[in-house]
Amino acid sequence: MGAPSELVGDQLEAALEASGQTRRRYDRIAPIYDAVEWAMERRVRHWRENLWARLPAGLTLEAGVGTGRNLPYYPAGRDVVGLDISPRMLERARRKPGRSGSRVVLELGDVQRLPHADGTFDAAVATFLFCSVPDPELGLRELRRVLKPGGRLLLLEHVLSERHFVRPLMRALDPIPFHLWGAHIDRETVARVRAAGFVDLDVHDLFLDVVKRIEARNTPEGSHAG
Repeated sequence: MGAPSELVGDQLEAALEASGQTRRRYDRIAPIYDAVEWAMERRVRHWRENLWARLPAGLTLEAGVGTGRNLPYYPAGRDVVGLDISPRMLERARRKPGRSGSRVVLELGDVQRLPHADGTFDAAVATFLFCSVPDPELGLRELRRVLKPGGRLLLLEHVLSERHFVRPLMRALDPIPFHLWGAHIDRETVARVRAAGFVDLDVHDLFLDVVKRIEARNTPEGSHAG
């Protein structure tokens, strides 16, 4: 099994410590999470379906599986490992049926320190995850580590707007959602994907310039290249 991350030492320790707070927040809101997000999910579900339809063949990791919102969209016949930091969110995911024919394993873990060997997966998927990961670049580097050379990354994320009036407003409001449920609204995730070493980025705006579909590849030479 490979080293947990290219980023180690104090940064890793601080990120993992902050993950404890994230776990407690999501454990606390797990019983009401789906109800609170119901209205938003009506808009988001077709984005989820489209993302999973773009999935290449092979073994897939879903990081931040949460309560299992993506389970109905797993392609039939695929092997998917779903990972989440919150035991109570995973409990709810285990109650939900997946698409018939998909083979799913749900496991507890932190995307910042994945319990998988280098080059394990053909693809990695995450939806609205990196707003709540304490160190998003660390998590993205971990996803890159466990992807095979040339493996695909597929994300749905809400990010900080580049619009002149919206950007400062999002920065000013960010402490509110963070203290309520641990999610940031001022993340610059596209830049973090590049900084983590992914290549061939393909970014599509889905709602203004705030919600994006982000696709990228691990370097062809391998997960630790560059």
